[in-house]
Amino acid sequence: MTTKAVLLMGPTASGKTDIAISLCKRFPCDIISVDSALVYRGMDIGTAKPDAETLRRAPHQLIDIRDPEESYSAGDFVRDARAAIDASIANGRIPLLVGGTMMYFRALTEGIAELPAANRDIRAQIDQEADDKGWPAMHAELERVDPVLGARLNPNDSQRIQRALEVFRISGKPLSEWQRDAVADTGGIEFIKIALNIEPRELLHARIEQRLEQMIASGFEEEMLTLRARPNLLKDSSAMRSVGYRQFWKYLDGEYSRQEARDRALFATRQLAKRQLTWLRSENALISVDPLEHQAIDTISAYLAGKLG
Repeated sequence: MTTKAVLLMGPTASGKTDIAISLCKRFPCDIISVDSALVYRGMDIGTAKPDAETLRRAPHQLIDIRDPEESYSAGDFVRDARAAIDASIANGRIPLLVGGTMMYFRALTEGIAELPAANRDIRAQIDQEADDKGWPAMHAELERVDPVLGARLNPNDSQRIQRALEVFRISGKPLSEWQRDAVADTGGIEFIKIALNIEPRELLHARIEQRLEQMIASGFEEEMLTLRARPNLLKDSSAMRSVGYRQFWKYLDGEYSRQEARDRALFATRQLAKRQLTWLRSENALISVDPLEHQAIDTISAYLAGKLG
């Protein structure tokens, strides 16, 4: 028997949490977070994590499940999300997966490639080359050996560039080809996809800037200082490669002024939103809704009622 789960996808600052909470008032939904930064404890302000009162009213699963020193992969997410989906369905409820980490959505719906195991020596070699030449130069190399993935990644996305180059150097096969050959195992789940898309783009950019200003005013710098005091947390830790955290770590290291960190974080967040929208345009069988339109929640609810019927 096919069961159903709802995917609520959208770029950063598109209002996904508000829409999700509104849907929970109309349908018996369980919210499951799809966000690679919200999994980390202590990263609250810079991730725009829902506050305690919001989480009390509308619990989110897969939030605060890792310390920031730990890694969390797409494979980890698929395992955890499937468990949460199964539990929700077993309780007669509707899994509502909400977030902006498109790689996680893709891994859940299309499968994960069985990639070569990490090689510490090759990874260290790549890191040394990056120290000498910079990550944009490593990105240029990735574009040569894997143009499909190179076009998708930001030149400063060090974590993913490193892994893509590592896979290619180990196997001689581009990571994008490994991903293309992945076999999906959806566990009999039918995914109902909803995308939030704010138009014109300038409105989304304004919301991103406003949210960044709110983060800074709410004590983001103090949150960074607390995180940096953790003895095993490094600037190259996966958690600290998140947008905003990476730029403000460098500010606290003295590499940037506070204003430059803010400006770079804003630029990086807008670039993230652009990549998220590119991913969404490549998705099939979804409805796209502008969350700022009058009665957007009614449009989404009517669509879901028809699909869930």
